Amino acid sequence: MHDPRPRSVSHQKPPRNPAPSTVGRSKAVTLKERPAAPRFERGQVTLELGDSLQLYPTWGVPSVIISDGAYGILGFDGDTSDHLGLARWYQSHVRAWSQAATAATTLWFWNSEIGWAAVHPLLEAEGWRYVGCNVWNKGSAHIAGNVSTQTIRRFPVVTEVCVQYVRAAEVDGTPLKVWLRQEWKRTGLKLSQANIACGVKDAAVRKYLDQGHLWYFPPPVAMEKLSRYANRHGRPDGRPYFSLDGQTPVTAQVWKRMRAHFRCPHGVTNVWDRAPVRDEERVKTPSGRAVHLNQKPLDLMERLIASSSEPGDTIWEPFGGLFTAALAALRLGRRAHAAELDPTYFEYGRRRLAGG
Repeated sequence: MHDPRPRSVSHQKPPRNPAPSTVGRSKAVTLKERPAAPRFERGQVTLELGDSLQLYPTWGVPSVIISDGAYGILGFDGDTSDHLGLARWYQSHVRAWSQAATAATTLWFWNSEIGWAAVHPLLEAEGWRYVGCNVWNKGSAHIAGNVSTQTIRRFPVVTEVCVQYVRAAEVDGTPLKVWLRQEWKRTGLKLSQANIACGVKDAAVRKYLDQGHLWYFPPPVAMEKLSRYANRHGRPDGRPYFSLDGQTPVTAQVWKRMRAHFRCPHGVTNVWDRAPVRDEERVKTPSGRAVHLNQKPLDLMERLIASSSEPGDTIWEPFGGLFTAALAALRLGRRAHAAELDPTYFEYGRRRLAGG
């Protein structure tokens, strides 16, 4: 029987990774003169006019990387026209992040929902482990008067996502939880003795040495107890046990650096109800137009940095824009390296940090 319903027809498959566009949406302002200097420093924060891919080797080891680059919306010159080309756009950057990161590095990846979905497989393939997706809800005022709900054929979008990733920790190429079990087996001790070592009833065996989904990263103090007990009571011919360098047993301080820092503020969830940037916080031209279309709230950037780093840690902002992450780092006493390709954005961002 003939089905009268219309069907979608595709005569040609789209390219898997179309080349990025070279022309973004028009900007509110383009400064005629280039910045007087391609580098600006204030305190422990450095801003640079240039391609972050060329600058990464000169930056310190990152504790936090905050990525707010291409969204696939032609938001700037070089952005892609949709999500299909985003994985290729980010590929070189993600590889550079992976090479520079340690087990203690956190990545915060800002994007649209579909943009993040397109880049997620690349991040996983390069060793980044998904932790959680945080949703920035800008509220209905974000689209009031700007969207015809009768014609867009979907619910209006008032959100962006900021996705948390950490490194998949390993020791000499062996996943951390596998290495822990292997090291304890090397000692010749019974599994139950791990509980004695940590002074717990069963948590050491049930959590720290588990190989399934119940595995739990041993707290630094517990890890130091495991290490001491193993090296004191384990087979003498196998020492040192639980050594990351093959010479010195791990200590609590060293073990602490084997995972990313995180502290959740009381009452904060993964849904961030926060209006778009406006009023005094919005960086504007002398005529009152917003300089950057996608300026992030300073308080949200401070939340990311405060929750995933400690004073003195190094923050990377590869796609600086108006350098909101760098400003947050400055205010919180962190080191920061940030880059921006666009001279106009760089200059407005520099002025912001110079006076902020």
